[in-house]
Amino acid sequence: MNTPRLMEGHSSTTALLSMLFFLNFFCLSLNSVAVDTIRANQIIRDGTTIVSSGGHFELGFVSPGRSTNRYVGIWYKNIPKKTIVWIANREAPLNTTSGLLKLNSDGNLVIFDVSKTIVWSTNSSASVNNPVAQLLHSGNLVIRDGTDNSPENYIWQSFDTIGNTFLPGAKLGWNLETGLERYLSSWKSEDDPSPGEYTYHIDRNGFPQLLLRKGSYIDFRPGPWNGVRFSGTPNLTPNHIYTFDFVSNDKELYYHYTAVNSSVVTRVILHPLGYIQRWVWIEKYQIWQLYITAQMDDCDRYALCGAYGSCNINRSPACECLDGFRQKSQKEWDVADWSSGCVRKVQLNCSDGDGFVLHPGLKIPDTQGSWFDKNMSLDECKRVCLKNCSCTAYANTDIRGSGSGSGCLLWFNELIDIKELNKNGQDLYVRKASSEFAASVLARKGRPKLRFIIIPTVLTATMMLGIYLCVMRKKKIKHMGEIAGVTRQYYKHDGGNGKGDEDSELPLFDFTTLANATNGFSADSKLGEGGFGPVYKGMLDETKEIAVKRLSKNSTQGLQEFKNEVSCIARHQHRNLVKLLGCSVQEGERMLVYEYMPNKSLDSFIFDKEQSKGLDWPMRYNIINGIARGLLYLHQDSRLRIIHRDLKASNVLLDYEMNPKISDFGTARICGETETGADTTRVVGTYGYMSPEYAIAGKFSVKSDVYSFGVLLLEVVSGKRNKNFTHPDHNLNLLGHAWRMYANGEVLDIVDEVIAKSSHEHQSKVFRAIQIGLLCVQQYPADRPTMATVVLMLTSEIPLPQPKEPGFFNERKLFEGDSLSSSSNYCSVTTMAPR
Repeated sequence: MNTPRLMEGHSSTTALLSMLFFLNFFCLSLNSVAVDTIRANQIIRDGTTIVSSGGHFELGFVSPGRSTNRYVGIWYKNIPKKTIVWIANREAPLNTTSGLLKLNSDGNLVIFDVSKTIVWSTNSSASVNNPVAQLLHSGNLVIRDGTDNSPENYIWQSFDTIGNTFLPGAKLGWNLETGLERYLSSWKSEDDPSPGEYTYHIDRNGFPQLLLRKGSYIDFRPGPWNGVRFSGTPNLTPNHIYTFDFVSNDKELYYHYTAVNSSVVTRVILHPLGYIQRWVWIEKYQIWQLYITAQMDDCDRYALCGAYGSCNINRSPACECLDGFRQKSQKEWDVADWSSGCVRKVQLNCSDGDGFVLHPGLKIPDTQGSWFDKNMSLDECKRVCLKNCSCTAYANTDIRGSGSGSGCLLWFNELIDIKELNKNGQDLYVRKASSEFAASVLARKGRPKLRFIIIPTVLTATMMLGIYLCVMRKKKIKHMGEIAGVTRQYYKHDGGNGKGDEDSELPLFDFTTLANATNGFSADSKLGEGGFGPVYKGMLDETKEIAVKRLSKNSTQGLQEFKNEVSCIARHQHRNLVKLLGCSVQEGERMLVYEYMPNKSLDSFIFDKEQSKGLDWPMRYNIINGIARGLLYLHQDSRLRIIHRDLKASNVLLDYEMNPKISDFGTARICGETETGADTTRVVGTYGYMSPEYAIAGKFSVKSDVYSFGVLLLEVVSGKRNKNFTHPDHNLNLLGHAWRMYANGEVLDIVDEVIAKSSHEHQSKVFRAIQIGLLCVQQYPADRPTMATVVLMLTSEIPLPQPKEPGFFNERKLFEGDSLSSSSNYCSVTTMAPR
């Protein structure tokens, strides 16, 4: 009697188990394969993923940024903002969600489109009997035999095609046995992972070194490995985030790094704009933090100073010839074009026995075409170089150990791309003609008769030179008038606050030279006029365009502003700061000579209806980002902290490629390294850009510049001026209007119609920029971000805090029937110095 019931229960249980199995299989096929492997002939559909052991990485179909294209990629699973570290079909995107990923029985991964056409394959010639594709805990996707886990038997791995991201455990370099090169390749943009302009790899021509190329041209050179670090990366030092090493043997040549703590998430990326950046995930704040950028300053621009020139960013000009060399073209160097480099003062004469001059603390020159022997001592290296008349310099290949290091590196061509480092530099011995060592050689050989001839001759020449210099000095002081003591090749870094030290030499131009260059300061050459006076376009030697600012007799600025301009900008070289080429103080004049900016100032574009039509969002974003980087350099990265105090659209100039350059440092202030601001009784600047604490209480700081930057950012996005902004519904300025629209979720209302009418692909970036601008113009300085944070927010997708109310938010009270645009009813009143 009980048997049928038992059978019935058994059948029910079997049916239930079958149903659960089916549901589990169904869910598994639709959502996620609960393992880290793909078996032979197994298919991964769009929407299905596999996850690495430990749950660190995930693989599946993905769309980067705002792209709607589909790619097979790998990303961090537990980081809220989807951060992609590798993409398979970079050059063959799918435009539907019907793609398939399959592991073929021959051991190749393939991607099919909707028509079952193969769009990408691992294309491996090796094969195994039981292929398995596995996503490892490191983020490496490998294909191996199902019974063999040893790395040396992988038949394919994603770490061999690393794309734009370099993860811990991956190798950047060469397998010398197979000829395989692993290198970084930038994306075209954050939304387009196809190969961009930049590649970063180890070059094997001569002594191996790292090179960043833009297309076929070298853009940046970190240099060769010297046993401790790459020669041009002084900041690559032991730290608590990651360890690093360079492997060089008969089989392999590569750089790699490992996270110190497995819980620390770090990655290196090659940015679409060519920046090599290390990022660290900050779990506490749920953001990616920029840890370091390989390129530190303008001296990292490849071959900036030409052959035999060395670059020092703390010097003005930044470029200088090595000892024993002179400028090849003095005229070009006078206008800050150093690309022609330097030539020897005295030609080498190998038969007479040349010598060497030690240059310590350098990034050693480009090693393409060099020769090396890792087993040779430095003394042996010197002897080998002396015997070869073509040898121009020598150095160690390895700086480790006490004494003189080890290994020998020889150069036979011109010495290119030398940078002077403040720390962790390397010694370079440069060949010099024997005749330049003549005096010391004769003294060592003990020839006293010649000594009695040489010494009086030298003393006589020295006295004559001293008399000549005194005469010239008096003549120069007479011409300089009130500028005496302010400008005489050297300028005091005081900015009105008594702080600083001597500048390096700044070129002085003759009045006649500048008059000829500007056609006698003719009206046809005049570019415009500011508070300092008129600005003229000039041409030096029919080859170099310049801009000449000539102090007007009626100018509201004077000696202090002239000193300030020179003090603040003479030493500083940055791609987003205008270059000061020199000055003139003859004929009772005060003139400043700058590089010429053909597209004039930013305000002539963004506030002009016709000109603004040519400014799409990518161009505006490039301008915003460039201004931010220029300010960051002034606030943080320059040797002396500089607060601009008058950042505005008319003080941002645009070069041929519409790159922004901050100008007009007449009212800037220099602070000590630990200072971030000060008080003043003389408020300078421009209404509409001044922060509340500065305009009202005279307190200025780096946060005052941040406020001005926020105003400028919102003006660039909106195409409207903050000061004269009007709206039919209220009397708020641009900041108040932007705040109100942001709070109401109507941000599009403030966007320039040129951007608003363009594709929606940039919309989220525009909205993000507006939020960053509002964060910068918050009422209280403590609430505003630093420029370092601003640059980070502009160049990453870190979450942004909610902005608070901006400064000067209250509505302006106008008389009935009046508007801010009807200037006839109002007087322009200037208090102290604001403009």
